[in-house]
Amino acid sequence: MTIGVSASRADGILRLTLNRPDKLNAVDTPMLNELRERLDESADDASVRAVLLTGAGRAFCSGGDLTGGDTEGAVLAANAVVRAVTDLPKPVVAGVHGPAVGFGCPLALACDLVVAARSAYFQLAFSKVGLMLDGGASMLLPASIGRARAARMALTAEKISAATAFDCGMISHVVDDADFETELGEVIRAVAAGPTQSYRWIKRALAAATLSDLERVQALEADGQQRLVETSDFAEGVRAFRDRRPAEFRGE
Repeated sequence: MTIGVSASRADGILRLTLNRPDKLNAVDTPMLNELRERLDESADDASVRAVLLTGAGRAFCSGGDLTGGDTEGAVLAANAVVRAVTDLPKPVVAGVHGPAVGFGCPLALACDLVVAARSAYFQLAFSKVGLMLDGGASMLLPASIGRARAARMALTAEKISAATAFDCGMISHVVDDADFETELGEVIRAVAAGPTQSYRWIKRALAAATLSDLERVQALEADGQQRLVETSDFAEGVRAFRDRRPAEFRGE
């Protein structure tokens, strides 16, 4: 049986790994629910001082599963995961290699620190299949890089390299691929050894300053997604994705 999210613990660090490498860690509803449950459990676990979120294989996360998997309620489940990350009273570090696409992008941005390999990239690919942003990306991204740059990513589905993401303030660290695991380990060990009560209040203050409307924005995204999945454009977008061809949207 495939494990959707694998977990390991050592030295106060809970490592959660999206474990669907054959799908580039595309998420379905059970996988999202499992990730949220593990995050929620860590909140009151005194043995956990920091959380490291990574992906197995060649990707961090390629977004939602569009191949016919169990995705009923996935938008709400994705929203709950993001809130679990932002509400967690402990530092969460994302280790990003390969693509962080679709929901993978806001999932990474919800984390307190993002350490990305130089070969990694970020992409809001929703418009390629006739959808809108989800997971709170409509707030998380402008909070990081501003409205104009966020609109460019959302509307054009532009791929953003790790180096560009770092330069525009989207992520906290970019490292050479050969040094990725070493430097990621140094970052997570440093925060795990830090003042946990201080971190709790820092996270609360930063969230109050930049993410106070996150739940409202997520509700708007969920409403939009629900309407968009019923459109002909979405059906065409999914067909085009599966056929590996450009979609022909008609605004219907």
